Amino acid sequence: MGRFATTVALYEELRPPYPAEFFRNVAQRLSLGKQHSLIDLGTGPGLLALGFAPYVGRIVGVDPEPAMIAAARKAAARASQPLTLIEGRAEDLPADIGSFDVVTIGRALHWMDRDATLGLFERLVAPEGTILVCSSHSAADGRNPWLGEFNQARRFWSEASLWSESGGGERIHRDLAAFFHGTRFHVADAVRVEASHEISVHDLARRVLTFSSSSPDALGDKTDAMLRDVEQRLLPLSRKGSVTEVVVAAAQTLKR
Repeated sequence: MGRFATTVALYEELRPPYPAEFFRNVAQRLSLGKQHSLIDLGTGPGLLALGFAPYVGRIVGVDPEPAMIAAARKAAARASQPLTLIEGRAEDLPADIGSFDVVTIGRALHWMDRDATLGLFERLVAPEGTILVCSSHSAADGRNPWLGEFNQARRFWSEASLWSESGGGERIHRDLAAFFHGTRFHVADAVRVEASHEISVHDLARRVLTFSSSSPDALGDKTDAMLRDVEQRLLPLSRKGSVTEVVVAAAQTLKR
């Protein structure tokens, strides 16, 4: 079982969402159309793949976690959207998969081997193609006054778990210019979209379970205690048990 297997049911529902405007803006910036193809590496439940699907023709999602592939397949069926899904590591994709006009990657680059990934991009990205490194996160500029307490609680329970991030697959938020240094790819422009929504402290506590270091598998019998603790920390910062979350969705583009 993979490290994200027990997060599948929660991941799509509880991670900071990509707003529809994000996909529209990126598609307009890149002048995407049905003649274009896109592959999403580390697709998870297909959030990026399905978000971009209306703007391109061929679309492929790749993920090593069987449960994530199953979730993406169900999401594609709900959306009545054709989506080719490949179970396996992106680095192991066969040479005959071809090239793509857009290669997207979200919350996965920090798990991938740099040398293997750079070689993968070299063969996956079409000559005039684009890499999109995407993220969606809570704004950390003070507009989410509950965020500091949430992050403190998440760190506490990650350290309390038996499976810490540093215990196999350390999360490294790489500087893209440094990551692609010495290659033919260069950092181009960025697309940034903000949106806000209401979220309950109950769901914010459950969001802690979507991280591998504090997943249900990692926390085990500490799960209920974690949920209670996070809710108790956040309730004083809420209005009737809910808070406003300002979400920043961003796509950094890289070109040859």
